[in-house]
Amino acid sequence: MHASEVAGGMKTNQRQGKYLVFHLGKEEFGVHVLKVREIMGIQEITSVPQTPAFVKGVINLRGKVIPVIDLRSKFRLDELDYTQRTCIIVLQVAHDNGDMLMGVIVDGVSEVLTIQEAEIEDTPEFGADMKMPYILGMAKVKGRVKILLDIDQVLTTVEVQGVSQVHGLMLPPPEMGLSSDPLPMS
Repeated sequence: MHASEVAGGMKTNQRQGKYLVFHLGKEEFGVHVLKVREIMGIQEITSVPQTPAFVKGVINLRGKVIPVIDLRSKFRLDELDYTQRTCIIVLQVAHDNGDMLMGVIVDGVSEVLTIQEAEIEDTPEFGADMKMPYILGMAKVKGRVKILLDIDQVLTTVEVQGVSQVHGLMLPPPEMGLSSDPLPMS
């Protein structure tokens, strides 16, 4: 057996399991439930200047400042107004500098599904210029296709570095006030 076959087999086995299913428009996506830390309704998000459009800002989660991205915007889908079903999924995302918490805004959460390997197909090829390492596969469940995401791969390395800088941005307590230059210089 070749090393690539072993690696492919390992990735294949890692795909089956429990997934939190959410939707963006009519499309359904799934993330491993082990990555999910919390699901909350939409709340006030503090915007951070000079961040990509898909980075909506930060929220205060029980005293911890975490970045929030809009998956609709990240995936270049049409923007929609938030509804009662719009929510933030707080995920634990792994990157080169360790794990970090990140919120992702989705249109709504549907269910938790156990997906077997037999229900998952590899991501189809869309051409050499369209690499999609963030898609684990396509699950066929109940007559519908659910796109399984590797949430650790949704943001590129450069984007993770930018988001982790937002993550590291700590606003001073209100009693200290803001300095005349609150943005960190790079």
